[in-house]
Amino acid sequence: MAAGGAGFIAKNMSKAPAPQVVVNAAPSAPAIKTVDVLVLASDLPMGATIENQLEWQAWPSNTVSEYFVTRDKEPEALEQLKGSVARLAMYQGEPLRKSKLIGQGQSFMSAILPSGKRAVATQIAADTSAGGFILPNDYVDVIMTRRSDTGGAQGFVTETILKNIRVLAIDQAIQENEEGRKVKVGDTATLELTPQQAEIITVAQQMADRLTLALRSVVDTQEANLDEADYLISGNGRRGTVRLIKSGVVSEEGARK
Repeated sequence: MAAGGAGFIAKNMSKAPAPQVVVNAAPSAPAIKTVDVLVLASDLPMGATIENQLEWQAWPSNTVSEYFVTRDKEPEALEQLKGSVARLAMYQGEPLRKSKLIGQGQSFMSAILPSGKRAVATQIAADTSAGGFILPNDYVDVIMTRRSDTGGAQGFVTETILKNIRVLAIDQAIQENEEGRKVKVGDTATLELTPQQAEIITVAQQMADRLTLALRSVVDTQEANLDEADYLISGNGRRGTVRLIKSGVVSEEGARK
C-alpha cells in the first residue's frame, strides 16, 4: 500500500499544469492624420475656365505644402474659385495652387506675360506657319522676305530677323475644305518679345512682303544671346545697303556703285 501511494503521488506530480505565459499586447500604431486638399478632378488646359474640375481629397498632413488650398483654411474654395482661368495647364490629381490661376476679370495674356516682355501680334499667312503645326509655347525664328533692287535687277532678300521667339497665342479658324473636313488655319501669331524686338518686328512689318515663322526644335530653345536684326531700328542699315524712307514706308536697297 505504501508503494502504491508513492507511485500515485509521483504520477500526479508528473502531470502538473505548465506555467502560464502572459503576453503584453503591443501599443497600436497611431492613425495617419489627413487634411482635405483641393485637387484637379480632371485635366484643365491653359486658358480654360474652372467650372466643376475641382474636388476635395484627403492627403497626409505631413505632405501638404503651404501653397495648397485646404478645407481647414478655405472651406468655401470650391465656389470661390469658380470662374478663374488657368494660367498654366494642370492635370487630374494635381493639387491646386492659386499661383497657377488668373482671377475673374483679369487679362489672360497680361497674366502669362513675364515681366519686362511685350506681346506683339504679327500677321502671317496659312502657308508661313509650318503647315499649321505651330502652337502656343512653341519657339520660332521670324524670317523676313522682301523685294530688293540691286544694280537695277529685281530680286528678293530673305533674312532671319529674330530667333528663338516664344509663341504666346495663334488664332485658329475652322473651315471646310473641298472634302468636307475641317481645317484649322492661323492668321495672326502673338509673340513674346523684348521691347527692342517689338520695335524690330514693327519695322519689319512695314518693309517685308512676307513674314514667315520657322518652328524650332525643343532642344534648340535653350540657346541664348542670338543675333537679331537690330540694324532695322538703329538707322545704320546692313553693309552694302541703303535705307530709303518714301511716303512713310521704310525699305532697303542695294548700294549702287
